[in-house]
Amino acid sequence: MWTLLALVLVAGALIYSRLLEHYDYWRRKGVAGEKPVLFLGNMSGLGKGLHWTDINRRIYEKFSKTERFCGYFTFFSKAFFVMDLELIKKITISDFSSFADRGLFHNVKDDPLTGNLLFLDGPEWRWLRQNLTQVFTSGKMKFMFPTMLSVGEKLTKACELQVGEIEAKDLCARFSTDVIGSCAFGLECNSLNDPNSEFRRMGRSVTTNPLHTGMVQGFMFAQPKLARMLHMRLFRPEVSEFFLKTVRQTLAYRKRENVQRSDLIQLLMDLGEEGTKDGLSFEQIAAQAMVFFLAGFDTSSTTMSFCLYELALNPDVQDRLRSEILEVLAKNNHQLTYESIQEMPYLDQVVAETLRKYPILPHIVRQTTKKYDVPDSRLTLEPGMRVMIPVHSIQHDPELYPEPENFDPSRFEPDQVKARHPMAYLPFGEGPRNCIGERFGKMQVKIGIAYILRDFQFRQSERTQIPLKFSSRTFLIGTQEGIHLIMEKLTAP
Repeated sequence: MWTLLALVLVAGALIYSRLLEHYDYWRRKGVAGEKPVLFLGNMSGLGKGLHWTDINRRIYEKFSKTERFCGYFTFFSKAFFVMDLELIKKITISDFSSFADRGLFHNVKDDPLTGNLLFLDGPEWRWLRQNLTQVFTSGKMKFMFPTMLSVGEKLTKACELQVGEIEAKDLCARFSTDVIGSCAFGLECNSLNDPNSEFRRMGRSVTTNPLHTGMVQGFMFAQPKLARMLHMRLFRPEVSEFFLKTVRQTLAYRKRENVQRSDLIQLLMDLGEEGTKDGLSFEQIAAQAMVFFLAGFDTSSTTMSFCLYELALNPDVQDRLRSEILEVLAKNNHQLTYESIQEMPYLDQVVAETLRKYPILPHIVRQTTKKYDVPDSRLTLEPGMRVMIPVHSIQHDPELYPEPENFDPSRFEPDQVKARHPMAYLPFGEGPRNCIGERFGKMQVKIGIAYILRDFQFRQSERTQIPLKFSSRTFLIGTQEGIHLIMEKLTAP
């Protein structure tokens, strides 16, 4: 018994010693950083009151004034936390070949829908990116525009039935669910008429009722290889089953009826045709369709709801934006067109400022694919090193954006944009791994805002949370208690 106890103590001492050595990595490299906690690294409090933005901002404020980068630990994983904008430019653009991967969790064997463009790396990602880019050309955007307008008209009718106090995120999510469902799947999701439609319920399940807590999600993305070894899944089984069933039925219907549409599902079908070299399997088609749905509806609806929140709190901005929308509509026979959206510069500024203050992703991640000598330093990053670019922290840096908590669309007037470093604004990432759906997402947000402001005005209610608190349950930036506003129908002049 004493021998066994001695062995346990020796083993414990060895493990403790190895952990201390592991967490001493950045200090030995001469890189500044916050002292990590055993097992948690710098993640203490994540999911228990703290969001990723809170942790990143704490690190950023400690070191950004004196350092270009610092060391960081996401649980056991070492991470390189970058604050210097020129270095960020090199990582995302000029030296992209050394940082082409994201290193995010995916487990195709146990959770096939994680095998998508967002999560994959290497040759699989390159092939998908190259082939899926054609979905978002200007020609495809123009083709989808009438479909978005049709959903915009339904949004107006839905708003008329909800005049009074609303929860803005739910309203916007129903709109974006119907847009992405129609444009990507060619399906009527009917969320604006039925808030409990199946598509809406599945989307809500992923965003507000995830399979795992924020802490567990953080572990899965910090330790993707270990998470795969443990056969962990990201999506709830019922969500995976729903999307697999929906895609299977859609593919079968189109083949049976010989239906051809210029949308995402059609492109995926073409890429998956039998006989096509390296064509997509059914599971791969379903994975791409699902991630486009989730990314398309959630990011856009969150941006729309944050925008309405800021317009309610800043009535002068709301009035100016409405004036621009009505003026452009009057010049175009009171019709919204693809070209007329481009004639609304203030709308573009308002959306840009919304994404500056609420960038959806607290940070973007890259992973080194080979050794990289950090410019103007003696540091060499080893292959597989996680690189974190704290988007939210950068976009709230008072040196870059004075009084960053103020909502000020004038920050995005052309002269101000030109005067700022291009890496000071990264809501869609940058370089070859930027958001492939940026153009689509911004278009549907602008259409939704234009339709709503044309006929309705917004103000805060007694339930409006000021300032907003982010939910610590998910990685994405979202509210803790929803966005509650008063929506009133405008009277005709």
